[in-house]
Amino acid sequence: MIKLILTDMDGTFLNSQGDFNRELFKQVKQMMAEKGVVFAPCTGKQSERVEEIFGEDAADFWILGDSASRIKRNGTVVYESLLENTTGLAILRELEEMQLGHTLIACTKEAAMIKNDLSPEESAAVRRSYKKVITVADFGAIEDDFIKITVRDMQERCIGTAEKLAAFRDRAHIVASEKAWLDITDLNVHKGSTVAHLQELLQVTPEETMVFGDGMNDVEMMKSGRYSFAVRNAYPIIKDTAAFTTGRSNDEDAVSHTILQLLALQG
Repeated sequence: MIKLILTDMDGTFLNSQGDFNRELFKQVKQMMAEKGVVFAPCTGKQSERVEEIFGEDAADFWILGDSASRIKRNGTVVYESLLENTTGLAILRELEEMQLGHTLIACTKEAAMIKNDLSPEESAAVRRSYKKVITVADFGAIEDDFIKITVRDMQERCIGTAEKLAAFRDRAHIVASEKAWLDITDLNVHKGSTVAHLQELLQVTPEETMVFGDGMNDVEMMKSGRYSFAVRNAYPIIKDTAAFTTGRSNDEDAVSHTILQLLALQG
């Protein structure tokens, strides 16, 4: 019996416009309530941005946001794992010294921080994933530990950038979710580890868990549930890891349709 459903957001639950079929999701939400199923978005997006996307509905969800480095419910952080300040600053320096022109996003408990010389277009792109954003002149002035560090590179070099950060792999979890995005979190903190923490909190087993994903940072999450689905547009590695592949893409409401079909079979 399915008791917990987790889904990635961008490229999986959300369509190419960054939205979702809200009328269809009303049916999904009603069926999940009837079946006693918990819904949990698991995403690189800032937790507050996920709350903003779902609006009032978010109050009922467990949100695994900020590249799964924290869990929020009803506006309260119930779990987080932080990347130590010294390590984060060293990684930021290394990324800046690469001089690739990529955008760096340094996230602390306060906000997502970006450089104040970003173009208006790039700054707007960042805000599509982050609600609380502030600009800084120098990342080196950050004194807090980091929730995560993200690289956005529209020249799609993030896989190579991740390889260049190999010296930090004993201190941080580094993964390119896709060619244009790279996420860095505390060591051994990824979607799989945080899903396991939520399962423990809810006393739910992998056999009672359904997961959906598309990106390379979803590999560990695919292993967290017996009912693991790669959406049709997923990276090959996700299709190879998941137990199933949906017949629909994220632009065809794959997650919502699959949930409705599977829960309809559940007594």
